Amino acid sequence: MTKLADRAMGYGLRALNHFAGLALVDRLRLRKPAERLLYRAARGGFRSAAAAGRVFSAARKLMQPERPARVGESALFDLTPTEEQRMLQEAARSFADERLRAAAAQADAACAAPAELLAQSRELGLAALGVPEALGGTGSERNAVTNVLVAEALAHGDLGLALACLAPAAVSTALSLWGDAEQQAKYLPAFTGENPPAAALALMEARPLFDPFALETRARERGDGYVLEGVKTLVPLAASAELFVVAAQLAERGPALFLVESSTAGVSIEAEPAMGLRAAATGRLRLDRVELPRSALLGSGEARIYEDCVQLARLGWCALACGTAQAVLDYVIPYVNEREAFGEPISHRQSVAFTVADIAIELEGLRLATWRAASRAERGLPFAHEVALARRLCSDRGMAIGSHGVQLLGGHGYVKEHPVERWYRDLRAAGLMEGAVLV
Repeated sequence: MTKLADRAMGYGLRALNHFAGLALVDRLRLRKPAERLLYRAARGGFRSAAAAGRVFSAARKLMQPERPARVGESALFDLTPTEEQRMLQEAARSFADERLRAAAAQADAACAAPAELLAQSRELGLAALGVPEALGGTGSERNAVTNVLVAEALAHGDLGLALACLAPAAVSTALSLWGDAEQQAKYLPAFTGENPPAAALALMEARPLFDPFALETRARERGDGYVLEGVKTLVPLAASAELFVVAAQLAERGPALFLVESSTAGVSIEAEPAMGLRAAATGRLRLDRVELPRSALLGSGEARIYEDCVQLARLGWCALACGTAQAVLDYVIPYVNEREAFGEPISHRQSVAFTVADIAIELEGLRLATWRAASRAERGLPFAHEVALARRLCSDRGMAIGSHGVQLLGGHGYVKEHPVERWYRDLRAAGLMEGAVLV
């Protein structure tokens, strides 16, 4: 029990995993108070330490890479979350509503997430969620659906802050899925330790109609390594990240992923605040003749791995869009019921009521498409078609939901006193962004 308690201090979500199995908790109706207690214990049990100057090194040698086990096939198609998934979703939702929502407006204005808030998110163990248990993480199986549920729950608080919290998990997930034994031994222990590093996935480039399969960032072989040149845009946590997974066009082979440490010569960062996602502290990553060893190539440069990375990243954006769209719906319903015009609530007007109904209908469609794509990815089935459908829905209807929210609030929808205008700005990114979150 002592050992379990010690591990719980470092990984709030892992502790909740074990806790969910106790039937007595539900019978006594103690789940919510106990979750809050565990969260406080995890928060109090950590010591903060500066990550500047971190040196990634292998704690032990691995004979072969560890991979999350594939989820088995079921004769019954059912997207209903398991008890464990619901518990994780509730824990993430509580953190989002109590912590992220309260800090969102200030973070948006400052174009940066509060350091204390990011530290609290690290205590939840998000970066270790997709790492196999054999490497110190909390993932025993491929958990794309669980990651979607957690991302959706966090985005209910604020999409920009959710992106900042989940950016390091994208890198740890990429290493878990495609890293070789040497890469996993060198980098993953940092993500499962007490002070996980800031990290980010960098796919986007600053040009119209960006195509992730036609990159302008170039990588060429030279001697016993590679040289990278190019610019990546809208990279979350760019200024504070210690490790990047960078997409570059590898000469004569196609797009590939590279591990780039921020301390490498030739790497520089420029601030790049955007219309939305301001709390994620997005920036430009410049690569000026950055020399990397052979071991920096992720997944041996296989085309299939890069394709999966793009699809999983798009799926992550769909999950974030669903969470923020749910926040819009939850905000406008009480507003239209309480706001009066001509002596009655404006929800009595058909145009208002039908618009709220449209938001709810479209949201269920977005969620179902996203969960279905995640379910196929989790089971190792082809999922590119399903992701394309989900992304199209999230791009078009997600933005429409944000617009409807602004319209329903009238003049209040246009001012920062209410969060809907921020959610609208953030939802527009769902159809533009590539990368940043992996499920």
